[in-house]
Amino acid sequence: MIKKMEIAGVHMDVEPKLQKYVTKKLGAMDKYIPRAARESAHLEVKLKEVSTKDKRDYTCEVILFLPHDRIRIAETTVNIFAAVDIIETKLKNQIRKYKQTHANKRLPARIAAKIRSHSRP
Repeated sequence: MIKKMEIAGVHMDVEPKLQKYVTKKLGAMDKYIPRAARESAHLEVKLKEVSTKDKRDYTCEVILFLPHDRIRIAETTVNIFAAVDIIETKLKNQIRKYKQTHANKRLPARIAAKIRSHSRP
């Protein structure tokens, strides 16, 4: 679970059921974050209700603060739980891109040792 997580409602109250759902879905994103960045990862979730004359929409906005980068994703749907599900999928993809750009370029020690042992006469 991501240790630093803020969930806030804008123009709506965040019910315990919704808060538990968001924590379960988005809090588990730490397994996709690189190990070196897990301790400093910080997640802000803003849940907004936008009502017009004849319809009501919900927006879920997530900002994930990581070392050297910030990932921001927003989604608007008629169901707040569906918006959280869509955000979860988008966030997984963005974290994958983050890992590719900020990956350690060195070979893992285990593979480097194997290459060295095979190259010796």
